[in-house]
Amino acid sequence: MLSIILMGPPGAGKGTNAKRIASEYKIPHISTGDMFREAIKNKTPLGELASSYINQGLLVPDEVTIGLVKERLSKADCDKGFLLDGFPRNIAQAEALSKIGEEIKKPINYVINLVVDETILIDRISGRRVCKTCGAPYHIKTMKPSKEGICDLCGGELYQRKDDNEETLKSRLHEYHLQTEPLIEYYKSLNVLRDVNGSQDLDVLFNEIKEILKGE
Repeated sequence: MLSIILMGPPGAGKGTNAKRIASEYKIPHISTGDMFREAIKNKTPLGELASSYINQGLLVPDEVTIGLVKERLSKADCDKGFLLDGFPRNIAQAEALSKIGEEIKKPINYVINLVVDETILIDRISGRRVCKTCGAPYHIKTMKPSKEGICDLCGGELYQRKDDNEETLKSRLHEYHLQTEPLIEYYKSLNVLRDVNGSQDLDVLFNEIKEILKGE
């Protein structure tokens, strides 16, 4: 079984790489956001509980998130493995995940940590553009549309999301360093952490990840 956690700061490329890994190894890509949306849509008891917090603009407590993760990982499509993106976010969640892994016999065997310099993250995030109509992603330097400000796919207008700016990113990075970086030491101590250079070309990076996962 191939059970992976993908870690990295905002803008490190977790979403892009998670999709490639999940597709290559035919395992479900489980992001926290998707998991919440699915549980809320299906009106599960935990989904309803999570919804009650979200509707009040409150953070969903750890115990609810942990319950949703256990519920999701217990499903049959995770029997051959899974990739977690966005969970755990702190030591309490990581310790709970270890217990879940023991209970359902699906322990984590790889934690891939995307390491990217902060200046590169700022450049990536502040250069992002999104189509208002179809949501297609672009970048002013690395993924330009054929015509400036216009989506190649549908002709919609491209815009910059209000959170895609340097000030917001620095705030998010500060939160990441406080909450998530201790996880690096936690998973190092369990000998499952692998650092990879997240600023490399996507194909080079993916090949490096495949080398780490070789034999699984």
